Amino acid sequence: MKDTYESPLSSRYADEKMKYLFSPDKKFRTWRRLWIALAEAEKELGLNITQEQIDEMVAHRDDINYDVAQAREKVVRHDVMSHVYAYGVQCPKAEPIIHLGATSCYVGDNTDLILMTEALRLVRGKLVGTVRILSGFARKYRDLPTLAFTHFQPAQPTTVGKRATLWIQDLLMDLEDVEYLLSGAKLLGSKGTTGTQASFLELFDGDHAKVRKLDRLVAEKMGFRSCFAVSGQTYSRKVDSRVLSALSGIAQSAAKFSNDIRLLQHLKEVEEPFEKNQIGSSAMAYKRNPMRSERIASLARYVIVDSLNPCITAATQWFERTLDDSANKRLSVPEAFLAVDGILNLYANVADGLVVYPKVIRSHLESELPFMATENIMMDAVKRGADRQKMHERIRVHSMAASRVVKEEGGKNDLLARIAADPAFGVTLEELNKIVRPERYVGRAPQQTEEFLDETVNPVLEKYRDVSDEKAEISV
Repeated sequence: MKDTYESPLSSRYADEKMKYLFSPDKKFRTWRRLWIALAEAEKELGLNITQEQIDEMVAHRDDINYDVAQAREKVVRHDVMSHVYAYGVQCPKAEPIIHLGATSCYVGDNTDLILMTEALRLVRGKLVGTVRILSGFARKYRDLPTLAFTHFQPAQPTTVGKRATLWIQDLLMDLEDVEYLLSGAKLLGSKGTTGTQASFLELFDGDHAKVRKLDRLVAEKMGFRSCFAVSGQTYSRKVDSRVLSALSGIAQSAAKFSNDIRLLQHLKEVEEPFEKNQIGSSAMAYKRNPMRSERIASLARYVIVDSLNPCITAATQWFERTLDDSANKRLSVPEAFLAVDGILNLYANVADGLVVYPKVIRSHLESELPFMATENIMMDAVKRGADRQKMHERIRVHSMAASRVVKEEGGKNDLLARIAADPAFGVTLEELNKIVRPERYVGRAPQQTEEFLDETVNPVLEKYRDVSDEKAEISV
Protein backbone atom coordinates (compact mmCIF):
# COMPACT_ATOMS: atom_id res chain seq x y z
CA MET A 1 0.00 0.00 0.00
CA LYS A 2 1.37 3.39 -1.01
CA ASP A 3 -1.31 5.53 0.63
CA THR A 4 -0.49 4.64 4.26
CA TYR A 5 2.54 5.54 6.38
CA GLU A 6 5.12 2.80 6.57
CA SER A 7 8.13 2.93 8.86
CA PRO A 8 11.38 3.18 6.87
CA LEU A 9 12.92 0.95 9.52
CA SER A 10 10.85 -1.85 8.01
CA SER A 11 10.85 -0.87 4.35
CA ARG A 12 14.46 0.29 4.01
CA TYR A 13 16.80 -0.71 6.83
CA ALA A 14 16.15 -3.79 9.01
CA ASP A 15 16.30 -7.31 7.62
CA GLU A 16 13.60 -9.98 7.61
CA LYS A 17 14.60 -11.87 10.75
CA MET A 18 14.52 -8.81 12.98
CA LYS A 19 11.30 -7.55 11.43
CA TYR A 20 9.62 -10.88 12.04
CA LEU A 21 10.63 -10.89 15.71
CA PHE A 22 8.57 -7.76 16.30
CA SER A 23 5.70 -8.70 14.00
CA PRO A 24 2.15 -9.29 15.24
CA ASP A 25 2.39 -12.92 14.15
CA LYS A 26 5.45 -13.60 16.30
CA LYS A 27 3.87 -11.82 19.26
CA PHE A 28 0.56 -13.67 19.16
CA ARG A 29 2.17 -17.05 18.51
CA THR A 30 4.32 -16.41 21.58
CA TRP A 31 1.19 -15.57 23.59
CA ARG A 32 -0.22 -18.96 22.68
CA ARG A 33 3.03 -20.73 23.57
CA LEU A 34 2.87 -19.02 26.97
CA TRP A 35 -0.76 -20.08 27.51
CA ILE A 36 0.21 -23.66 26.66
CA ALA A 37 3.20 -23.53 29.03
CA LEU A 38 0.96 -22.19 31.81
CA ALA A 39 -1.66 -24.88 31.27
CA GLU A 40 0.97 -27.63 31.16
CA ALA A 41 2.62 -26.39 34.34
CA GLU A 42 -0.73 -26.07 36.16
CA LYS A 43 -1.67 -29.61 35.09
CA GLU A 44 1.68 -30.99 36.29
CA LEU A 45 1.10 -29.29 39.64
CA GLY A 46 -2.28 -30.95 40.09
CA LEU A 47 -4.95 -28.65 38.69
CA ASN A 48 -7.90 -30.22 36.90
CA ILE A 49 -6.60 -29.74 33.38
CA THR A 50 -6.68 -32.63 30.91
CA GLN A 51 -4.16 -33.65 28.29
CA GLU A 52 -6.97 -33.44 25.76
CA GLN A 53 -7.37 -29.73 26.52
CA ILE A 54 -3.63 -29.13 26.15
CA ASP A 55 -3.48 -31.12 22.90
CA GLU A 56 -6.30 -28.98 21.54
CA MET A 57 -4.35 -25.82 22.42
CA VAL A 58 -1.20 -27.18 20.79
CA ALA A 59 -3.11 -28.10 17.64
CA HIS A 60 -4.16 -24.47 17.17
CA ARG A 61 -0.97 -22.83 18.42
CA ASP A 62 0.02 -21.30 15.10
CA ASP A 63 -3.21 -20.95 13.07
CA ILE A 64 -4.35 -17.75 14.71
CA ASN A 65 -7.87 -16.63 13.83
CA TYR A 66 -7.07 -12.93 13.57
CA ASP A 67 -10.48 -12.01 12.18
CA VAL A 68 -12.22 -13.31 15.31
CA ALA A 69 -9.75 -11.54 17.62
CA GLN A 70 -10.08 -8.24 15.78
CA ALA A 71 -13.87 -8.36 15.80
CA ARG A 72 -13.89 -9.16 19.51
CA GLU A 73 -11.48 -6.33 20.36
CA LYS A 74 -13.88 -3.82 18.80
CA VAL A 75 -16.42 -4.96 21.39
CA VAL A 76 -14.30 -5.39 24.54
CA ARG A 77 -11.44 -2.93 23.79
CA HIS A 78 -8.88 -5.33 25.29
CA ASP A 79 -6.28 -7.04 23.13
CA VAL A 80 -5.40 -9.88 25.51
CA MET A 81 -8.98 -10.86 26.30
CA SER A 82 -9.81 -10.68 22.58
CA HIS A 83 -7.13 -13.25 21.85
CA VAL A 84 -8.16 -15.39 24.81
CA TYR A 85 -11.66 -15.39 23.31
CA ALA A 86 -10.38 -16.18 19.78
CA TYR A 87 -8.23 -19.05 21.08
CA GLY A 88 -11.24 -20.37 22.97
CA VAL A 89 -13.33 -20.35 19.81
CA GLN A 90 -10.79 -22.67 18.22
CA CYS A 91 -10.34 -24.72 21.40
CA PRO A 92 -13.81 -25.18 22.95
CA LYS A 93 -12.63 -27.94 25.31
CA ALA A 94 -9.71 -25.88 26.55
CA GLU A 95 -11.59 -22.59 26.62
CA PRO A 96 -12.35 -22.73 30.38
CA ILE A 97 -8.67 -23.06 31.38
CA ILE A 98 -6.94 -20.70 28.89
CA HIS A 99 -5.19 -17.88 30.79
CA LEU A 100 -6.17 -19.52 34.11
CA GLY A 101 -5.07 -17.35 37.05
CA ALA A 102 -3.12 -14.98 34.85
CA THR A 103 -3.28 -11.27 34.20
CA SER A 104 -2.59 -9.57 30.87
CA CYS A 105 1.05 -9.01 31.71
CA TYR A 106 1.56 -12.77 31.86
CA VAL A 107 1.48 -12.85 28.07
CA GLY A 108 2.38 -9.21 27.36
CA ASP A 109 5.46 -8.84 29.54
CA ASN A 110 6.76 -12.37 29.18
CA THR A 111 6.50 -12.00 25.41
CA ASP A 112 8.39 -8.70 25.49
CA LEU A 113 11.19 -10.34 27.47
CA ILE A 114 11.30 -13.31 25.07
CA LEU A 115 11.41 -11.08 21.99
CA MET A 116 14.13 -8.82 23.40
CA THR A 117 16.21 -11.88 24.29
CA GLU A 118 15.88 -13.33 20.80
CA ALA A 119 16.62 -9.93 19.26
CA LEU A 120 19.76 -9.56 21.38
CA ARG A 121 20.97 -12.90 20.02
CA LEU A 122 20.55 -11.58 16.47
CA VAL A 123 22.42 -8.42 17.43
CA ARG A 124 25.20 -10.49 19.00
CA GLY A 125 25.66 -12.45 15.77
CA LYS A 126 25.98 -9.27 13.73
CA LEU A 127 28.43 -7.76 16.19
CA VAL A 128 30.62 -10.86 15.95
CA GLY A 129 30.41 -10.80 12.15
CA THR A 130 31.46 -7.16 12.00
CA VAL A 131 34.39 -7.79 14.34
CA ARG A 132 35.50 -10.65 12.07
CA ILE A 133 35.49 -8.36 9.04
CA LEU A 134 37.35 -5.54 10.77
CA SER A 135 39.91 -7.98 12.17
CA GLY A 136 40.87 -9.07 8.67
CA PHE A 137 41.16 -5.42 7.63
CA ALA A 138 43.29 -4.54 10.65
CA ARG A 139 45.69 -7.43 10.07
CA LYS A 140 46.03 -6.63 6.36
CA TYR A 141 46.98 -3.02 7.05
CA ARG A 142 48.80 -3.46 10.35
CA ASP A 143 52.06 -2.04 8.88
CA LEU A 144 50.72 0.70 6.61
CA PRO A 145 51.75 4.06 8.15
CA THR A 146 49.14 6.79 8.10
CA LEU A 147 48.86 10.26 9.48
CA ALA A 148 47.11 10.24 12.84
CA PHE A 149 45.08 13.16 14.09
CA THR A 150 44.26 14.81 17.38
CA HIS A 151 41.62 17.55 17.10
CA PHE A 152 41.70 16.64 13.37
CA GLN A 153 45.12 18.25 13.29
CA PRO A 154 48.10 16.20 12.04
CA ALA A 155 49.77 14.32 14.88
CA GLN A 156 52.25 11.49 15.32
CA PRO A 157 51.68 8.74 12.72
CA THR A 158 49.91 5.47 13.40
CA THR A 159 49.00 2.64 11.01
CA VAL A 160 45.76 1.99 9.15
CA GLY A 161 45.46 -1.36 10.94
CA LYS A 162 45.99 0.17 14.37
CA ARG A 163 43.23 2.69 13.73
CA ALA A 164 40.89 -0.20 12.89
CA THR A 165 41.64 -1.83 16.25
CA LEU A 166 40.03 1.18 17.94
CA TRP A 167 36.80 0.45 16.08
CA ILE A 168 37.02 -3.22 17.01
CA GLN A 169 37.64 -2.47 20.68
CA ASP A 170 34.45 -0.41 20.88
CA LEU A 171 32.46 -3.29 19.36
CA LEU A 172 33.98 -5.76 21.80
CA MET A 173 32.73 -3.61 24.68
CA ASP A 174 29.28 -3.61 23.08
CA LEU A 175 29.48 -7.39 22.72
CA GLU A 176 30.29 -7.68 26.44
CA ASP A 177 27.20 -5.60 27.27
CA VAL A 178 24.96 -7.73 25.08
CA GLU A 179 26.39 -10.94 26.49
CA TYR A 180 25.86 -9.68 30.03
CA LEU A 181 22.21 -8.98 29.28
CA LEU A 182 21.75 -12.41 27.72
CA SER A 183 23.45 -14.16 30.62
CA GLY A 184 20.95 -12.61 33.03
CA ALA A 185 17.83 -12.97 30.88
CA LYS A 186 14.75 -13.85 32.96
CA LEU A 187 11.00 -14.11 32.48
CA LEU A 188 8.39 -12.29 34.51
CA GLY A 189 6.72 -15.63 35.17
CA SER A 190 3.22 -15.91 36.60
CA LYS A 191 3.01 -13.13 39.18
CA GLY A 192 -0.62 -12.01 39.03
CA THR A 193 -2.30 -8.64 39.26
CA THR A 194 0.09 -6.85 41.62
CA GLY A 195 2.93 -9.36 41.67
CA THR A 196 1.78 -11.18 44.83
CA GLN A 197 0.67 -14.37 43.01
CA ALA A 198 -2.55 -14.25 45.03
CA SER A 199 -4.68 -15.76 42.25
CA PHE A 200 -2.33 -18.70 41.86
CA LEU A 201 -2.16 -19.23 45.61
CA GLU A 202 -5.95 -19.48 45.54
CA LEU A 203 -5.84 -21.97 42.65
CA PHE A 204 -3.39 -24.19 44.53
CA ASP A 205 -5.31 -24.01 47.83
CA GLY A 206 -2.63 -22.05 49.65
CA ASP A 207 0.29 -24.29 48.59
CA HIS A 208 3.20 -21.83 48.38
CA ALA A 209 5.62 -24.46 47.12
CA LYS A 210 3.45 -25.18 44.08
CA VAL A 211 3.08 -21.49 43.30
CA ARG A 212 6.85 -21.09 43.42
CA LYS A 213 7.34 -24.12 41.22
CA LEU A 214 4.83 -22.77 38.71
CA ASP A 215 7.25 -19.94 37.90
CA ARG A 216 10.14 -22.36 37.45
CA LEU A 217 8.17 -24.65 35.18
CA VAL A 218 6.94 -21.82 32.95
CA ALA A 219 10.49 -20.48 32.64
CA GLU A 220 11.87 -23.89 31.70
CA LYS A 221 9.16 -24.54 29.13
CA MET A 222 9.91 -21.21 27.47
CA GLY A 223 13.66 -21.84 27.42
CA PHE A 224 14.69 -19.62 30.36
CA ARG A 225 16.59 -20.52 33.49
CA SER A 226 14.52 -18.46 35.89
CA CYS A 227 11.98 -15.71 36.51
CA PHE A 228 12.40 -12.44 38.36
CA ALA A 229 12.14 -13.13 42.08
CA VAL A 230 9.78 -10.22 42.70
CA SER A 231 7.74 -7.85 40.58
CA GLY A 232 4.75 -5.60 40.53
CA GLN A 233 2.23 -6.43 37.85
CA THR A 234 5.02 -5.91 35.31
CA TYR A 235 8.70 -6.70 35.20
CA SER A 236 10.79 -3.71 36.22
CA ARG A 237 11.05 -1.23 33.36
CA LYS A 238 14.72 -0.95 34.26
CA VAL A 239 15.11 -3.99 32.00
CA ASP A 240 14.05 -2.03 28.93
CA SER A 241 16.32 0.81 29.99
CA ARG A 242 19.32 -1.52 30.27
CA VAL A 243 18.62 -3.18 26.93
CA LEU A 244 18.28 0.09 25.04
CA SER A 245 21.37 1.42 26.79
CA ALA A 246 23.32 -1.46 25.22
CA LEU A 247 21.76 -0.73 21.83
CA SER A 248 22.68 2.93 22.25
CA GLY A 249 26.26 1.82 22.93
CA ILE A 250 26.32 -0.06 19.63
CA ALA A 251 24.95 3.02 17.88
CA GLN A 252 27.67 5.15 19.45
CA SER A 253 30.40 2.77 18.28
CA ALA A 254 29.00 2.61 14.78
CA ALA A 255 28.65 6.39 14.57
CA LYS A 256 32.30 6.82 15.60
CA PHE A 257 33.35 4.42 12.83
CA SER A 258 31.13 6.14 10.27
CA ASN A 259 32.48 9.57 11.17
CA ASP A 260 36.06 8.35 10.76
CA ILE A 261 35.24 6.88 7.35
CA ARG A 262 33.52 10.07 6.23
CA LEU A 263 36.55 12.14 7.21
CA LEU A 264 38.94 9.67 5.57
CA GLN A 265 36.84 9.73 2.41
CA HIS A 266 37.13 13.52 2.38
CA LEU A 267 40.90 13.09 2.59
CA LYS A 268 40.69 10.50 -0.24
CA GLU A 269 42.65 8.02 1.88
CA VAL A 270 39.93 5.42 2.51
CA GLU A 271 36.51 5.09 0.88
CA GLU A 272 33.39 3.11 1.61
CA PRO A 273 32.29 0.79 -1.23
CA PHE A 274 30.82 2.57 -4.22
CA GLU A 275 28.89 0.49 -6.75
CA LYS A 276 29.34 0.71 -10.51
CA ASN A 277 25.98 2.36 -11.21
CA GLN A 278 25.65 4.27 -7.93
CA ILE A 279 24.88 8.00 -8.19
CA GLY A 280 26.61 10.25 -5.70
CA SER A 281 24.79 13.48 -6.49
CA SER A 282 21.86 14.48 -8.70
CA ALA A 283 23.72 17.65 -9.70
CA MET A 284 27.42 16.77 -9.51
CA ALA A 285 27.97 13.56 -11.44
CA TYR A 286 31.59 13.17 -10.31
CA LYS A 287 30.77 12.95 -6.59
CA ARG A 288 31.25 9.82 -4.48
CA ASN A 289 29.34 10.66 -1.32
CA PRO A 290 29.79 8.39 1.74
CA MET A 291 26.06 7.75 1.86
CA ARG A 292 26.20 4.45 3.77
CA SER A 293 28.39 5.90 6.49
CA GLU A 294 26.09 8.90 6.66
CA ARG A 295 23.13 6.55 7.05
CA ILE A 296 24.90 4.79 9.90
CA ALA A 297 25.37 8.14 11.62
CA SER A 298 21.76 9.11 10.98
CA LEU A 299 20.27 5.87 12.36
CA ALA A 300 22.70 5.94 15.29
CA ARG A 301 21.49 9.38 16.27
CA TYR A 302 17.93 8.05 16.30
CA VAL A 303 18.83 5.10 18.55
CA ILE A 304 20.81 7.24 20.98
CA VAL A 305 17.86 9.60 21.42
CA ASP A 306 15.34 6.74 21.48
CA SER A 307 17.21 5.10 24.36
CA LEU A 308 15.96 7.91 26.61
CA ASN A 309 12.37 6.63 26.27
CA PRO A 310 12.68 3.59 28.57
CA CYS A 311 14.84 5.61 30.99
CA ILE A 312 11.99 8.05 31.49
CA THR A 313 9.44 5.23 31.62
CA ALA A 314 11.41 3.38 34.31
CA ALA A 315 11.69 6.56 36.33
CA THR A 316 7.99 7.41 36.19
CA GLN A 317 6.24 4.09 36.88
CA TRP A 318 3.89 4.33 39.88
CA PHE A 319 3.91 1.62 42.53
CA GLU A 320 3.00 -1.79 41.08
CA ARG A 321 2.29 -0.42 37.58
CA THR A 322 0.86 2.34 35.40
CA LEU A 323 -0.09 2.08 31.77
CA ASP A 324 1.78 5.14 30.52
CA ASP A 325 4.53 2.76 29.42
CA SER A 326 2.41 0.79 26.96
CA ALA A 327 2.25 2.97 23.85
CA ASN A 328 5.83 4.10 24.41
CA LYS A 329 7.15 0.53 24.69
CA ARG A 330 5.37 -0.52 21.51
CA LEU A 331 7.40 2.11 19.66
CA SER A 332 10.70 2.59 21.42
CA VAL A 333 11.85 -0.99 21.98
CA PRO A 334 11.10 -2.55 18.56
CA GLU A 335 12.31 0.52 16.69
CA ALA A 336 15.60 0.56 18.59
CA PHE A 337 16.22 -3.04 17.60
CA LEU A 338 15.18 -2.47 13.98
CA ALA A 339 17.44 0.59 13.73
CA VAL A 340 20.43 -1.20 15.27
CA ASP A 341 19.83 -4.11 12.91
CA GLY A 342 20.03 -1.66 10.01
CA ILE A 343 23.11 -0.01 11.49
CA LEU A 344 24.98 -3.31 11.83
CA ASN A 345 23.97 -4.38 8.32
CA LEU A 346 25.50 -1.16 7.01
CA TYR A 347 28.55 -1.37 9.29
CA ALA A 348 29.43 -4.86 8.06
CA ASN A 349 28.81 -3.86 4.45
CA VAL A 350 31.04 -0.78 4.64
CA ALA A 351 33.79 -2.55 6.59
CA ASP A 352 33.82 -5.44 4.13
CA GLY A 353 34.24 -3.14 1.13
CA LEU A 354 36.62 -0.46 2.37
CA VAL A 355 38.99 0.80 -0.33
CA VAL A 356 42.41 2.03 0.82
CA TYR A 357 44.59 4.38 -1.23
CA PRO A 358 48.20 3.94 0.02
CA LYS A 359 49.69 6.54 -2.34
CA VAL A 360 47.39 9.28 -1.08
CA ILE A 361 48.11 8.23 2.49
CA ARG A 362 51.85 8.38 1.77
CA SER A 363 51.53 11.81 0.15
CA HIS A 364 49.77 13.23 3.21
CA LEU A 365 52.39 11.71 5.48
CA GLU A 366 55.25 13.15 3.48
CA SER A 367 53.74 16.62 3.63
CA GLU A 368 53.62 16.58 7.44
CA LEU A 369 56.35 14.19 8.53
CA PRO A 370 59.27 16.63 8.19
CA PHE A 371 57.79 18.72 11.00
CA MET A 372 57.36 15.63 13.17
CA ALA A 373 60.89 14.42 12.46
CA THR A 374 62.58 17.61 13.67
CA GLU A 375 63.20 16.26 17.16
CA ASN A 376 65.06 13.24 15.76
CA ILE A 377 67.02 15.49 13.39
CA MET A 378 67.94 17.77 16.28
CA MET A 379 69.06 14.85 18.46
CA ASP A 380 71.27 13.50 15.66
CA ALA A 381 72.93 16.92 15.34
CA VAL A 382 73.53 17.05 19.10
CA LYS A 383 75.14 13.59 18.94
CA ARG A 384 77.57 15.03 16.41
CA GLY A 385 78.49 17.79 18.88
CA ALA A 386 76.03 20.60 18.13
CA ASP A 387 74.47 22.80 20.83
CA ARG A 388 70.91 21.62 21.55
CA GLN A 389 69.48 25.10 22.22
CA LYS A 390 71.00 26.56 19.06
CA MET A 391 69.74 23.65 16.97
CA HIS A 392 66.27 24.10 18.44
CA GLU A 393 66.21 27.75 17.43
CA ARG A 394 67.46 27.05 13.89
CA ILE A 395 64.81 24.33 13.42
CA ARG A 396 62.15 26.69 14.72
CA VAL A 397 63.13 29.34 12.16
CA HIS A 398 63.27 26.83 9.29
CA SER A 399 59.94 25.29 10.33
CA MET A 400 58.18 28.67 10.36
CA ALA A 401 59.57 29.48 6.92
CA ALA A 402 58.52 26.10 5.49
CA SER A 403 55.09 26.47 7.04
CA ARG A 404 54.65 29.85 5.33
CA VAL A 405 55.48 28.27 1.97
CA VAL A 406 52.81 25.61 2.53
CA LYS A 407 50.08 27.86 3.92
CA GLU A 408 50.62 31.17 2.14
CA GLU A 409 52.05 30.08 -1.20
CA GLY A 410 50.43 26.67 -1.51
CA GLY A 411 53.85 25.14 -2.09
CA LYS A 412 55.38 21.86 -0.95
CA ASN A 413 56.93 21.39 2.45
CA ASP A 414 60.62 22.22 1.87
CA LEU A 415 61.76 21.94 5.50
CA LEU A 416 64.20 19.08 4.81
CA ALA A 417 65.82 21.02 1.96
CA ARG A 418 66.27 24.05 4.24
CA ILE A 419 67.87 21.93 6.97
CA ALA A 420 70.16 20.19 4.44
CA ALA A 421 71.27 23.59 3.15
CA ASP A 422 72.13 24.79 6.69
CA PRO A 423 75.79 23.89 7.42
CA ALA A 424 75.08 23.95 11.16
CA PHE A 425 73.36 20.56 10.83
CA GLY A 426 76.04 18.90 8.73
CA VAL A 427 73.60 16.53 7.03
CA THR A 428 72.65 15.89 3.39
CA LEU A 429 69.14 15.75 1.97
CA GLU A 430 69.67 12.07 1.15
CA GLU A 431 70.56 11.37 4.77
CA LEU A 432 67.53 13.31 5.96
CA ASN A 433 65.22 11.32 3.68
CA LYS A 434 66.49 8.15 5.33
CA ILE A 435 65.71 9.62 8.74
CA VAL A 436 62.25 10.73 7.68
CA ARG A 437 60.80 7.33 6.82
CA PRO A 438 57.18 6.92 8.03
CA GLU A 439 57.88 3.44 9.44
CA ARG A 440 60.22 4.99 12.00
CA TYR A 441 57.46 7.13 13.52
CA VAL A 442 54.59 4.72 14.09
CA GLY A 443 55.90 3.48 17.44
CA ARG A 444 54.48 0.07 18.36
CA ALA A 445 51.36 0.45 16.21
CA PRO A 446 52.06 -2.70 14.08
CA GLN A 447 52.96 -4.74 17.16
CA GLN A 448 49.99 -3.41 19.13
CA THR A 449 47.71 -4.39 16.27
CA GLU A 450 49.09 -7.92 16.06
CA GLU A 451 49.00 -8.40 19.82
CA PHE A 452 45.46 -7.07 20.09
CA LEU A 453 44.19 -9.33 17.33
CA ASP A 454 45.99 -12.42 18.65
CA GLU A 455 45.46 -11.95 22.38
CA THR A 456 42.12 -10.12 22.60
CA VAL A 457 40.11 -10.54 19.42
CA ASN A 458 40.90 -14.10 18.36
CA PRO A 459 39.79 -15.64 21.68
CA VAL A 460 36.47 -13.81 21.34
CA LEU A 461 36.00 -14.96 17.76
CA GLU A 462 36.88 -18.50 18.77
CA LYS A 463 34.32 -18.35 21.57
CA TYR A 464 31.66 -17.34 19.04
CA ARG A 465 32.84 -19.53 16.17
CA ASP A 466 29.40 -21.16 16.02
CA VAL A 467 27.56 -17.83 15.93
CA SER A 468 26.52 -17.22 12.34
CA ASP A 469 27.28 -13.86 10.78
CA GLU A 470 25.04 -13.76 7.75
CA LYS A 471 25.77 -10.93 5.39
CA ALA A 472 22.68 -8.83 5.08
CA GLU A 473 21.68 -7.35 1.77
CA ILE A 474 21.64 -3.56 1.71
CA SER A 475 18.37 -2.71 -0.01
CA VAL A 476 19.02 0.97 -0.72
